[in-house]
Amino acid sequence: MKKTILAVLLLVACVSVTVAQTEKAAPAAKAPSTSAAIKQLEHDWTDAAKAADVDKLNAIIADDWTGIGPDGKKMTKQAFLDGYKSGKTKTESFEFGAIDVKVLGNVAVAQGSDTEKSTFEGKDSSGKYAWTDIFAKRDGKWVAVRSQLAKME
Repeated sequence: MKKTILAVLLLVACVSVTVAQTEKAAPAAKAPSTSAAIKQLEHDWTDAAKAADVDKLNAIIADDWTGIGPDGKKMTKQAFLDGYKSGKTKTESFEFGAIDVKVLGNVAVAQGSDTEKSTFEGKDSSGKYAWTDIFAKRDGKWVAVRSQLAKME
């Protein structure tokens, strides 16, 4: 009887160790990193711009967003969206360069470059650009709060 109880206890211990090792070997699916999520937002922003999808742009950009264009002028969210609504701003093609993201708690800074074929305020604005976008996490969602764009010659 003692041998049977000892054998059962030994079997239970072995099964417990095996199950614990199996659980460690198969990690749960991880959520995308914040850096990857910000990079995806940059791509979503560009896709929305190419499609002139003002609703999607509205969701990505915070209401208090401001941007500084290559001409040094400040632009509000409403002015940015109005450009796409009116057709005076268009993004026909857009090719990303490298994107670097620095996460600082509930703030993320994305710096990157692109080559694009575009129109801004009815004028050709195609070329190579370097840019910085600052995102803030608000109500559990990342939104763009500031942007700056510089044309590279």
